[in-house]
Amino acid sequence: MHKHVEWDDPGHDSVIEYYAKDPNEYARPYAGCILSARFQGKVVRIKVAAYVEDTSIGDVVALIDPSNGGRLNSLGKLSLGDTVRLPDEYRAFEPPKPEDDEDDD
Repeated sequence: MHKHVEWDDPGHDSVIEYYAKDPNEYARPYAGCILSARFQGKVVRIKVAAYVEDTSIGDVVALIDPSNGGRLNSLGKLSLGDTVRLPDEYRAFEPPKPEDDEDDD
């Protein structure tokens, strides 16, 4: 059974909106793909096991704080290993990695 998740709106990072400009380039997810979404401001990576009716079903394989790249084991009611459903409209591109402030001199 999957865990119900209220995904964050992907906003300007929406995969669907990006590919709406050129639908010929859009590829449907398949088993083994890693997709990203947002939950409570964090990045969630999901490994797809199945794709049914514009929804990916898979396990949470990473929870990432985009502000520092730190990894989490859980976030609210969501934990690594949970099986979730991710509708296409909530898929999101990942934000750029934070810049390293240290100089390599």
